[in-house]
Amino acid sequence: MLKNKGKVYLIGGGLGPISYLTVRAYELLLQAEILIYDALISPELLKLVPLDCLKINVGKRGGGSQTPQSKINQLLCAYCLDGKQVVRLKSGNPFIFGRATLEIEALTEANCNFEIVPGISSALAAPTLATIPLTDSLLSSSFVVLSGHDPESLDWEALARIDTLVILMAGRTLEVIINNLLLFGRSRDESIAIIKDGGRSSQQIWQGNLSNILGKIQGISLSPSVIVIGKVVELGNKLNNSKTLPLNGKKIIVTRAAESTNKFGNLLQKQGAITIDMPALEITPPSSWQELDDAIAKLNEFDWLILTSANGVNYFFQRLEVLGKDARALAGIKISVVGKKTAISLKEKGLQPDFIPPDFVADSLVENFPESIKGKKFLFPRVETGGREVLVKELNAAGGIVTEVAAYQSRCPQNIPSEAWLAIQQHQIDIVTFASSKTVQNFYYLLESALKDYPDITLESLLDGVYFASIGPSTTKTCEQIFGRVDMEAQQYTLEGLTETIIQWVGNN
Repeated sequence: MLKNKGKVYLIGGGLGPISYLTVRAYELLLQAEILIYDALISPELLKLVPLDCLKINVGKRGGGSQTPQSKINQLLCAYCLDGKQVVRLKSGNPFIFGRATLEIEALTEANCNFEIVPGISSALAAPTLATIPLTDSLLSSSFVVLSGHDPESLDWEALARIDTLVILMAGRTLEVIINNLLLFGRSRDESIAIIKDGGRSSQQIWQGNLSNILGKIQGISLSPSVIVIGKVVELGNKLNNSKTLPLNGKKIIVTRAAESTNKFGNLLQKQGAITIDMPALEITPPSSWQELDDAIAKLNEFDWLILTSANGVNYFFQRLEVLGKDARALAGIKISVVGKKTAISLKEKGLQPDFIPPDFVADSLVENFPESIKGKKFLFPRVETGGREVLVKELNAAGGIVTEVAAYQSRCPQNIPSEAWLAIQQHQIDIVTFASSKTVQNFYYLLESALKDYPDITLESLLDGVYFASIGPSTTKTCEQIFGRVDMEAQQYTLEGLTETIIQWVGNN
């Protein structure tokens, strides 16, 4: 009988990005009390756990400090016996070069409850994402997955006869592996592909043959990488050339708030783009709820509620609920929304707006307002730092009485995510997208702050070859003021419209 309610979940984290995580693994990360994770785990996954979850890095990367396996076993057992829900997060699949058996033996001996959650192994996924099939009716009837960590211990005479080889952890031993294959009859013209960071925005692929590949990767760190050797690599080239997705391979930075990046990223990814999240906004509650609370207390005095962002909708209704009220408190008040996403967010609350300005643009709200503004009282929950000054000015000029209250804060993050910064430094970015003026301003501030540590790099050289995509006129104006240019502007001022504009621009350039 188990003595406690603790449990250890040995989870495969897959390739790294959340999009390649299993649903079961995602659910368990959201509930973790203790997270014990390996070095190759993506920071993206670490953000899924609750804020009070204890995170312990036990990474075991070659050349760096290592946590002994005995210590890892001890941690798993101790926290489990203490009644905790422990997630042991491994990259790829726990049972493929993951030392999971050693940990399971320790858990079993300590009478700890555990569950194994499979993950997508890079051995299978990385070649697939590089459009390299591991089997083919003509070119490959079989494949083998092996570790290149200790090549001298392997039977190369047998391995050389297998159609396709998939090799992990071979960045430092590739020359030895190639020599062994050539020794036992593999052709010097045999095709080889090296896939580094498979499935991530930093993915790189080198292709060649056994005689020239070493020259192509000289001086390059290949960790972590998957190496494929066999004729299927050539087939992969043909399949890759047949891809028709309009944004195939384009690397696009998404600067929206961390809470809002998924939808836009998914739109771009469906068109073949590789997206990199670089949130230029952090959305948090206001420094004080007092203004909003006072306004909610006298809702019946207002004629109109103006909502210009999904954040405004969410925080307004969140506060309404905290104060013991619901949508019925808005009886008799008309609602106007700006922005398609704002309208959707309001609909999710069970309400339909009474007025939406043409094209969802705030600047057209006053001009097209459905009734006389004079004498009407407007409640405008907005970002604490202000915004929509033109809208407020025009409402006041038309005789309206506007009460502005802080409903949320929009702040600039402190740092650029390491993945995004590395991609920018290495000039891997094709397009940066901006969905608001604030994201433009904060993107500029983040880059300028980062460049203080790189006095030899200018902002102009850093962004050379990078194109800017704007969601609408206001954002475009800010981008032109700060960067002196905008390369494309959405014709429809929505995320879908911005996606379509990028597709058209890429097709014409």
